[in-house]
Amino acid sequence: MMLSRVADSLYWMSRYLERAEHIARLMSVQYSALLDHEPQDNDPSWARVLASLRASPPGSKHSAYRVGRSLPYRITGALTFEMQRPPSIANSLYSARENARQVREQTSTEMWEQLNRLYLALRSTSLESIWRTQSTDFYVDLINGLHQFHGITDSTMSNGEGWHFIQLGRYMERAQLVASLLAFHFGGVPGTTTKAADTPFEWYNLLKMCTAFEAYCKVYTADIRPSRVAEFLVFDSEFPRSIRFAVDMVQTELQKVAPESNVHRNGKAERIAGRLRAYLDYGQVEEIMTDSIQAHFADIQRQCAEIHDAVFETYIAYPVDAHIA
Repeated sequence: MMLSRVADSLYWMSRYLERAEHIARLMSVQYSALLDHEPQDNDPSWARVLASLRASPPGSKHSAYRVGRSLPYRITGALTFEMQRPPSIANSLYSARENARQVREQTSTEMWEQLNRLYLALRSTSLESIWRTQSTDFYVDLINGLHQFHGITDSTMSNGEGWHFIQLGRYMERAQLVASLLAFHFGGVPGTTTKAADTPFEWYNLLKMCTAFEAYCKVYTADIRPSRVAEFLVFDSEFPRSIRFAVDMVQTELQKVAPESNVHRNGKAERIAGRLRAYLDYGQVEEIMTDSIQAHFADIQRQCAEIHDAVFETYIAYPVDAHIA
């Protein structure tokens, strides 16, 4: 049985790395859009990005980017470099690195070195250098570096219980992030004037944020329609960044972790994941393309949070008497 602190650190290391990659992709897509469109045309998209990450606008007293410059500049700075308040790439990489440091004996040297390289590369970069070059190279390099980390993990770490907790954290985070991103594209941002996305440019951006444009075109051609975007990003069983694919992987990893554990389990996490997977296996896009579409995505996020809580109760914070002799 893996120690609960080790399982906890590996699980959260993976979640933070997935979060860093997700934010980097949002920033890359948004920054590219600045070069092709007027800033005011991008304001709704920036609002959706902030809302999907549950991030407050960079105007608070805690933000280093609260005064001067354009809104995109300030948001980019806050979501990339602000260490003291999540979510940001800096906070996510730092938190992932700290979790990895606590369980160095469970990971490979190559994993630790790659994570260190990514963290140090971020620390040696400034917003001014990104903005001055008008290039997305920084974010592309970071995303590629995170992909390399996963490749190194798969190539150098034994596929035992620790590896399964890494995969579990990765796909739990992905399911929730994608569901949140879709909620604010399809339903707008409550409390603001930002409505649901309604232009081909906005749906194209959404697909790019999920690295889904080319895969979508292979299924539907370049005819971008909201219902098809929803069907692809929610129900597609083969695309790695669809909600269904992520939940499938969550259930698979839970089934693999369970037999290796000596903790008495009530199966709560597996039951919730199975129920959510069944909905995604048999659901139809017509069922969610209604006036209550945000409620559907909120329900997916709620069930993911319940799975997370059940995993924590079962494998992280279990009582002493939960052990089986």
